[in-house]
Amino acid sequence: MTRICHIEIDDRGLAPPTPAIEQERRVAIFDLLEDNSFALPLRDDRAVPDGPYRLGLAIREGRLVFDIATEDQEKVGEFHLSLGPFRQVVKDYFQICESYFDAVKRLPPSQIEAIDMARRGIHNEGARTLQERLDGKADVDIDTARRLFTLICVLHWG
Repeated sequence: MTRICHIEIDDRGLAPPTPAIEQERRVAIFDLLEDNSFALPLRDDRAVPDGPYRLGLAIREGRLVFDIATEDQEKVGEFHLSLGPFRQVVKDYFQICESYFDAVKRLPPSQIEAIDMARRGIHNEGARTLQERLDGKADVDIDTARRLFTLICVLHWG
């Protein structure tokens, strides 16, 4: 089974999330657990434990940490990704989300739709960046990468 069955967000040491950020986190986790594709590739001809996997996400020492375990909580591995490649796209994503939420309150549907299309484009860019950064560490489809990117955003800026 190549999927994530449980997600734990370690936000110790980070500012408490706002209610809006907490809601985004809950929705992303729910959506991710409902439908995802997550596989660990063969490395150095070593056997890869079968999934489903438990995923822990954290930011430690300025790095994004993926902590992977089996469904039975047997540690499979851990990898760290630099946050540098994500900084601009996360910043852009939060700015466009603010614009979108403001637009919903006061602009006509055609303008809201244009902002939403831009928001989705930036979200896709973040997902592609994540897929590139995970290359050789974990294989994820674009929908899983999108949901994980949302969790990175709320963890990073929460």
